[in-house]
Amino acid sequence: MIDLTISDHVAEIVLNAPAKLNALDESALAELSRAYDDAAAAAADGSVRALLLRGEGRAFCAGRDISKVTPDNDDAMGYLGDLLTPLLQKMSAFPAPTFAAAHGACLGVGLGLLIATDVVYIADTAKIGSPFANLGATLDSGGHWLFTERLGAHRTLDLIYTTELMSGAEAVASGLFSRSLPAADLLDFTRATAAKVAAGPTLAFAASKDLVAAIRDERLGLWSAVGQENMAQAGLSTTSDYAEGFAAFAAKRKPDFGRRYP
Repeated sequence: MIDLTISDHVAEIVLNAPAKLNALDESALAELSRAYDDAAAAAADGSVRALLLRGEGRAFCAGRDISKVTPDNDDAMGYLGDLLTPLLQKMSAFPAPTFAAAHGACLGVGLGLLIATDVVYIADTAKIGSPFANLGATLDSGGHWLFTERLGAHRTLDLIYTTELMSGAEAVASGLFSRSLPAADLLDFTRATAAKVAAGPTLAFAASKDLVAAIRDERLGLWSAVGQENMAQAGLSTTSDYAEGFAAFAAKRKPDFGRRYP
């Protein structure tokens, strides 16, 4: 149910179980993890310079597949702690820019997949929230962190208590994701953006990705962040991408990063 294709330096990973809204059970999580491993190996040899994640059918991902789960056989910690969390960490650390094109239901695990992706473009009609009180369960997959960080405590608990869902347009307006687009335009726009970024300066993007993660996770203050920026820029100044960028600027031409650095 997980498809991986690589074309023009972009890896595209597809959640392909539309009949169940791309809900993920344990085997699907393992398959998705292997797809990211394969894409990372391709990134290491230069054949992948960006990654796009999407879902087939009416939804991005409706969450965990609980069709065969009962309270008697549920290993929640095994699923969440042993399988899902390492996968989300792997996704977040992917060694190239990552994009998601999200539509329809983006709930639970589906929301977590978006949290672990660098840039999220979402259909304006998508559905985001926490319907899990209806199961006697709570929000997981990093949802509490995302909602509290971006929406504040009151709105977070409002969504959790009421189980009401936000639209993609509302989620972007609230600062949860990058941009909302009409569903018909979403995939083409995301593919075009990923292709453009794949032709960009790989090492500079990696430096920014690391800096943003440090600011988020280590709560860097302004001057600590400036210090890390300074060190990153000094390191980049010795790379072939940097040399190409300056040469292109001097020659008043477009830089060719893709061919110069894998």
